[in-house]
Amino acid sequence: MKLFNSLTNKKEEFVPITPGEVKMYACGPTVYNFIHVGNARPLIMFDVLRRYMEYRGLKVNFVQNFTDVDDKIINRANEEGISSTEVAEKYIKEFFIDAKGLGVREATTHPKATENIPNIIEMVQTLIDKGYAYEVNGDVYYRTEKFEGYGKLSHQPLEELQAGARIDVADIKESPMDFALWKAAKPGEPYWESPWGNGRPGWHIECSAMVNRYLGKTIDIHCGGQDLTFPHHENEIAQSEAANGCRFVNYWLHNGFISIDNRKMSKSLGNFFTVREAAEAYGYETIRYFMLSAHYRSPLNYSGEVLMQCKAALEKLYTGVENLRFIAENAAVKEITAEEAEFVTTLDKYRQKFIDSMDDDFNTANAIAAVFELLRDVNTKVGSGTASAELAEKCLERVTELTDVLGLLYSKEEENLDAEIEAMIQARQDARKSKNWAEADRIRDELKAMGIVLEDTPQGVKWRRA
Repeated sequence: MKLFNSLTNKKEEFVPITPGEVKMYACGPTVYNFIHVGNARPLIMFDVLRRYMEYRGLKVNFVQNFTDVDDKIINRANEEGISSTEVAEKYIKEFFIDAKGLGVREATTHPKATENIPNIIEMVQTLIDKGYAYEVNGDVYYRTEKFEGYGKLSHQPLEELQAGARIDVADIKESPMDFALWKAAKPGEPYWESPWGNGRPGWHIECSAMVNRYLGKTIDIHCGGQDLTFPHHENEIAQSEAANGCRFVNYWLHNGFISIDNRKMSKSLGNFFTVREAAEAYGYETIRYFMLSAHYRSPLNYSGEVLMQCKAALEKLYTGVENLRFIAENAAVKEITAEEAEFVTTLDKYRQKFIDSMDDDFNTANAIAAVFELLRDVNTKVGSGTASAELAEKCLERVTELTDVLGLLYSKEEENLDAEIEAMIQARQDARKSKNWAEADRIRDELKAMGIVLEDTPQGVKWRRA
């Protein structure tokens, strides 16, 4: 398995620190609002990476945090006249609703920043003791010039980063590139006691402390959106490696940006959509399919037209699987023949193509293509009208095996018809048996007008909603 490591800017063979186990951390949302379409991409893509690693027999310890204390949360609390804790808890609940809708499994651990204040304070104190941080009027800043490797993830030397930094003459920092580890409390803000006075943690230190607590000093994979590379992930490296004296992360993975109708997604442009809004228009699973339809590092354009294409592609997958399920339940011949069993063994090539695609920096676009090729081959064979039920079952197992890795085909529940419509379908079947074609056609047209479309197959009549 090869992964593109943002730290080295190349694909590298993935070798976990502990054989058979993976320590993986993903930056979670700042919980002050509903998650937006951009947030959905890392959620979905790294959920698939986790699923695939587990499919390949690895045990994944996956940690994804919640930033539940932040300026944005405080501002929202003031706007709504409630506490910061109430705001955070409200949107954590909404996050899980959207994540479940998107087919994203819960992480092994979902820690909150506010649950880790003692760990954060301990790490900040360690950085002060080692000379990497300093306190000014209750604020604590990281001394970037002391860390030799600063800029190695964003591939920019410190001198260039400093040249682009905003300089404030009233700034109390030693250098414009220094960043806050601890912020002195302001009136009306939540705070915690610390050796430097009442205050709250800076954004970057939260993740360093939580990785340290839940996964250890060195982890296999750290992932997130491309926008987090600098300064957030760069600062995590500086904090963690200075405090712990060892390498922080072996593989850094970052997903590409999403644009809206070929324009960068932005609140100021008014082209900003929450996942909840998009799901109401196209369905949660369509959004998941959309994210998987391109390589995770590629830019992705969100538009109504593209989402409708994804919805149609997803329907094709569902139709193919439903056809197999129908034949498995209704075929006249039950046991698989020797010729059919030989056909099933030929399907292994599609599994291998799927694995090859996912092993190549988990290329989900090519993996989906392998699933469609498998389904097309299967439906050609099974749709002949003479297939056995067992053949259909085995083909269904092959398709389901791969779609489960991608987390697809999870949202449609089995739908039952009411007694009146079932009676009409049976009456049409009786009319056909007695060769009363006019009556059979009349019932068929009446059902169609009611939104029920019938299809006559060698295994019996199938129905679907128009």
